[in-house]
Amino acid sequence: MDVAIADLHSVTSAEEKRSLELGGHVGFNSLPCQLVSKLAARGFGFNILCVGETGIGKSTLVNTLFGRPFENEEAGHYEDRVRLRSQTHELQENAVRLRLTVVHTVGFGDQINNDYKPILDYLDAQFEKYLEEELKIRRSLADYDDTRIHACLYFIAPNGHSLKALDLVTMKKLENKVNIIPVVAKADVVSKSDLKNLKKNIMNELLSYGVQIYQFPTEDEDVAEINSSMNSCLPFAVVGSTEDVKVGNRMVKGRLYPWGAVQVENEDHCDLVKLREMLLRVNTEDLREQTHSRHYELYRRCKLEEMGFKDTGPDSQSFSLQETYEAKRKEFFRELQHKEESMRQMFVNKVKETEAELKEKEKELHERFEQLKRVHHDEKKHLEEKRRELEEEMNAFNRRKVAAETLMGQALQGCSQQPLKKDKDKKNKSLLWVSAGLLSLCRKLCVGLPIFIYLFFKEKTKKMYKRLVIV
Repeated sequence: MDVAIADLHSVTSAEEKRSLELGGHVGFNSLPCQLVSKLAARGFGFNILCVGETGIGKSTLVNTLFGRPFENEEAGHYEDRVRLRSQTHELQENAVRLRLTVVHTVGFGDQINNDYKPILDYLDAQFEKYLEEELKIRRSLADYDDTRIHACLYFIAPNGHSLKALDLVTMKKLENKVNIIPVVAKADVVSKSDLKNLKKNIMNELLSYGVQIYQFPTEDEDVAEINSSMNSCLPFAVVGSTEDVKVGNRMVKGRLYPWGAVQVENEDHCDLVKLREMLLRVNTEDLREQTHSRHYELYRRCKLEEMGFKDTGPDSQSFSLQETYEAKRKEFFRELQHKEESMRQMFVNKVKETEAELKEKEKELHERFEQLKRVHHDEKKHLEEKRRELEEEMNAFNRRKVAAETLMGQALQGCSQQPLKKDKDKKNKSLLWVSAGLLSLCRKLCVGLPIFIYLFFKEKTKKMYKRLVIV
């Protein structure tokens, strides 16, 4: 029975896989034409990233590749950091429309502390935008403006004998995020022999450090031969120019020197034609496909694995998106509750610490208030004693003053009742006796008093004596 079922299954499979030839024309051989018409009506997008030092000729090369000058702001050599500047252009050649986006790295390689992180962040940001569009419930990838970088032209300075450390590190970091095509810029500044040795040293260093650059595909028989020959020409030695120079009787794009002219579209002078051929005519779609199937898929897989998604379970069972979502949701809520509890506990501890600090401050303020209160009480008591002593001194002074005035009045009254003597000597003696008595009385009364009171009474006595003498 099992054998019969197996034979039947094999016969069914054979019938499903057999090929048939049609007896007449059906018409589905026009499917490629339909696809071409649809894609041509929709248009194509191609994004290029130019990485290199300022002034190495990135903008000039892009202008030369597409045969027209694009408006581009010149960058200086004094940028404090690396930043990326993007420009989008709508191009049309015959009936094909191309949305070209060129991204320049401004300030790369100019300063000592330059790094590649802004470039990596930009590439990841474009992948993230595409992934967000894919994960939407209502997505429209057909009309989506794809900003993922399809080709990275890495410009290598012609001076030196090989790659710089920054070039090696940057290309190593970019190899899993973008298709790298190395080019030797301004190749007309070195001789052909030196340029050949430089290209050889560059490829040897890339191979020794394991840097994976974009290799033109050789699987397709139609382009296998040309791509194989172009792979041996890497890195391309290019010269860019948008100026027309006269060579013989014709005008060509090139650079004019005292010793002659460099024609940028002459393959004996530089590899610009080869770069344009490989980049725009032969392998454009492969670059777009590699970006999506290799670099984006790697980013997408790593991102979904970080989020907890997987293809199969531990027991090799089918993967359930709903179960994974619920598990991640529960895990997220557990983490959220844990963080909330931690924050609550931290808040409670902070409140307790603040209350303890406030109580300590309050205790210190209370002690300070009691201390100031005691000091105030002592000062008040001391001032009361001073005031009482002063009042006693004032009362004593007033009593002595009254007594002195009384004695002086009695003395003056007694002097006025005595008979006048005609003898001038007796009169002077009596006046001297009165003055002496008054001075003696003043000394007795002013004992214990301040010196200024004594001087006051002394001055009064002198004036009184003078009046008596005059009389």
